[in-house]
Amino acid sequence: MVGEEAALEIRVLHRHGKGIREIARATGLSRNTVRRYLRDEAAARYKGRPPRPGKLDPFKGYVVERLAAAAPDRIPASVLLVELRERGYAGGYTMLKEFVAGLTPAPVPQPVVRFETAPGEQMQVDWAVMRRGADRLSVFVATLGWSRAAYLEFVTDERLETLIAAHENAFLAFGGVPREVLYDNMRTVVVERNAYGRGRHRFQAGFLDFARHCGFRPRLCQPGRAQTKGKVERFIRYLRGSFYVPLASRLGQEGLVLDREAANLAAGRWLRTVANQRVHATTGAVPAERLEVERTQLQPVPPPYGGRSVRQIQAPAVPAPAHPVVGLQHPLALYDGLSGLMTGEPA
Repeated sequence: MVGEEAALEIRVLHRHGKGIREIARATGLSRNTVRRYLRDEAAARYKGRPPRPGKLDPFKGYVVERLAAAAPDRIPASVLLVELRERGYAGGYTMLKEFVAGLTPAPVPQPVVRFETAPGEQMQVDWAVMRRGADRLSVFVATLGWSRAAYLEFVTDERLETLIAAHENAFLAFGGVPREVLYDNMRTVVVERNAYGRGRHRFQAGFLDFARHCGFRPRLCQPGRAQTKGKVERFIRYLRGSFYVPLASRLGQEGLVLDREAANLAAGRWLRTVANQRVHATTGAVPAERLEVERTQLQPVPPPYGGRSVRQIQAPAVPAPAHPVVGLQHPLALYDGLSGLMTGEPA
């Protein structure tokens, strides 16, 4: 225990730049005692200071509310960073990412097996249901195997006519038709798997007629090996976490429901400015840039299909130039505002 006089002398000598050895010699105390006193005093001074507010502190409440609104789905820190920047956040991404990680359990990584294809060879297609019930909202997703360029289209049903129209829109967006398209057990595509022997399937007649018209071969991924269609499935996870959940939850906080027109309007911009412009983690390249190469290997886009069981439906604004939209569920200002959302880089 250091007395008050000795403590005062230690502080004075230390303030004048004396080292521990000199202070010990001047006070008659051991060097360990002097060292311990100076350490304890510094700790006491530090402990007594009020903590300085961090750059993220004013925005933590917003982050918590956004994550709660999206639960049980997730919003990546990269998307939240874009939203916080709009609100004046000047801190870094790492700080935000660590805070978000502390609020959400870490996802379990899944083993990945990659199947690569040549330019123009394959497109992978799948449906994803984003909202069930009477106000159903599904999304058609197509990904080119080599470039990883993606096309998506929100719809309210998954009928054959809708599927065919979405394919035609995807071919127009990509600028050509691949030689084969990969599916799972989509009921509008295949009637019976292996109906004529192993690997010889009975396809839906109307869809097979459409495939012949366009010049592509429909192919089914192997049962129990969904990773053969992994490119489109990984994009759907990315789409859900980095686009749909942030957008739908943001509207939900304002008491609004995301409809097809609003979803396609925002998705068109997101595809052009984010999804197809990011550096892809697997290829290390930008999908839009690789698409320029892959497009040279695609087959020409055929005339519009007018074959079996096809009805005319309104084409969505993804990613074609904007055109008048009818039957909007929300004020026009909302749709104008959506065109500026979701422009952040994905995680």
